[in-house]
Amino acid sequence: MAKTEKEKMLAGQYYDPSDAELVELRLKARLATERLNQTSMVDLEKRTALLKSLFGSTGESIYIESCFQCDYGENIHVGENFYANFGCVILDVADVRIGDNCFIAPQVGIYTATHPIDPVERAKGIEFAKPITIGNNCWIGGHATINPGVTLGDNVVVASGAVVTKSFGDNVVIGGVPAKILQSVP
Repeated sequence: MAKTEKEKMLAGQYYDPSDAELVELRLKARLATERLNQTSMVDLEKRTALLKSLFGSTGESIYIESCFQCDYGENIHVGENFYANFGCVILDVADVRIGDNCFIAPQVGIYTATHPIDPVERAKGIEFAKPITIGNNCWIGGHATINPGVTLGDNVVVASGAVVTKSFGDNVVIGGVPAKILQSVP
């Protein structure tokens, strides 16, 4: 039996993002983030409920400043004590898994979505995605970019403005373009 476009998307295969089911799911997520971004910062209970209904899974303690954007929401899984500052964008075409006690600074982009390198293939409008995993106790600095397929271990600090194009293990500070290890975490 042939896979649906959503099944292909989640399997990391080429898929058609104009598929009706995917368009509907993105609209649902955009309407949910619109509600979240219009909900007062003092209405913590409502904001938390909106995030818990949008994301695939969360810990009990979760807070995201407005303005937040994502593609589907249901492919985002965050642990306990999660915080994201202003302007966070998570393109969750594939799974995004973030551990406990993680903090994301302003204007961070976490992007699982990618496109073919070949211009003829890219012009067809097809896409594919690679999942992102971020361990426990991580801090992602302002304006950092996490690219498709990256895994970060526990206790990783990503310096502001870093472009993370490859995976890193536990207990490191990374930074630069492309990101490299700057030091160990004590």
